[in-house]
Amino acid sequence: MEIVKNILLHGSGGRPMATDLFYLRGDKRPVIIYMHGFNGFKDWGNFDLIARQFTNEGFTFIKFNSSHNGTTYANPEEFDDLDAYSQNNYSKELFDLGVIVDWVSSEENPYKDFIDNRNICLIGHSRGGGVAILHAAKDKRIKALATWASVSECKTPWGNWDDEKLSEWKKSGTVHILNSRTKQQMPLNYQLFLDYVENAEAFNLAAAIGSLTIPVLVCHGTKDEAVPVDKAHQLKNGSKNAKLFLVESDHVFGRKHPWESDHLPGAMQAVVNETIAFFKLHLYNKTH
Repeated sequence: MEIVKNILLHGSGGRPMATDLFYLRGDKRPVIIYMHGFNGFKDWGNFDLIARQFTNEGFTFIKFNSSHNGTTYANPEEFDDLDAYSQNNYSKELFDLGVIVDWVSSEENPYKDFIDNRNICLIGHSRGGGVAILHAAKDKRIKALATWASVSECKTPWGNWDDEKLSEWKKSGTVHILNSRTKQQMPLNYQLFLDYVENAEAFNLAAAIGSLTIPVLVCHGTKDEAVPVDKAHQLKNGSKNAKLFLVESDHVFGRKHPWESDHLPGAMQAVVNETIAFFKLHLYNKTH
């Protein structure tokens, strides 16, 4: 297995995105692109363990830090740039994912000999699941999609805030939310909400998933408190051909950061196994 860490690509606003590539030498392989969620990053919870498993099963695997997720190219596992974080929104994350798909599809890609760009699929976790759904709905290059604990609306993290808190956010221009892991006060500018309002139709996840004709796998934990499991049922019911896979677990399927073990927790392993089998059925067998 070949692993290339922190390839430099440029996302929204020209900001650097640290990108990881896992591949096997030999034939071109179907590609899986992973989109992290809110307050996430590509290496959260030792995600290399997951990437290795997909690669060993015959896929090329790509994960990346979105341009405004608050990490930096020099320090891809810490929220060092809270100014960039405060300016993040769904439009920027969609742009970033598009950059990655374009890079995967490019004949100028130095790793093109290991990439079957006719077979590209997406995995998105939490808010990243919503971004993956939206991108798949408008990009015919995407051949299959899996969501892990995905949102069903593009309203992270304000979806449950009351009118008073929303009004204060508008008045002050910035609201801070506590990152329970790092203890940082994470700033969110009101532009995040305005981005949603201005693009409400384009960000309609129910319409997006309903328009998909590609295979869709919806994975969710039944004990998820961040994104309750009823959101998974909404996605499944709104799709023409989605498969629902539930495990008795939380929003991150039993993981944490840092994750020191060489093995995944049972719930995460079950989701990985199901996703590998799903993509093999719908992608791998078409090309091998």
